[in-house]
Amino acid sequence: MTVSISPFLLFVGSAEEAMNFYVGLFPDSRIDRVQRFGPGEAGKEGTIKRADFTLAGRPMICFDSPPVHAFDFTPSLSLFVECADEAQFEKFFEQLSAKGEVLMPPDNYGFSRRYAWVNDRFKVSWQLNVK
Repeated sequence: MTVSISPFLLFVGSAEEAMNFYVGLFPDSRIDRVQRFGPGEAGKEGTIKRADFTLAGRPMICFDSPPVHAFDFTPSLSLFVECADEAQFEKFFEQLSAKGEVLMPPDNYGFSRRYAWVNDRFKVSWQLNVK
């Protein structure tokens, strides 16, 4: 039996907005399948029950949690992006940090000539690096 491991992003009401933002930002990305909560189900009707999407060629899953939890995303787990060049790095940094939080601003930190760490407006954590 084959095992599959995919990042699973839990949102409270913003899963579709986040997924559309990410798919529009990164190349080789697409929405593969969307299931929505229907009438009488646990979640608000029309919100994401489960969405499978591909982000830069990698499978991802997201959903809108019906209950609000006492936890949220944390930088302890982040998505690491290897950028092809400086221009791509700057584009991703600009888009992901807009209305978010910069944890480490773009710089040469010794381990990388161009690196940054941000939490986007959805609180998902991203490390950006130029190869």
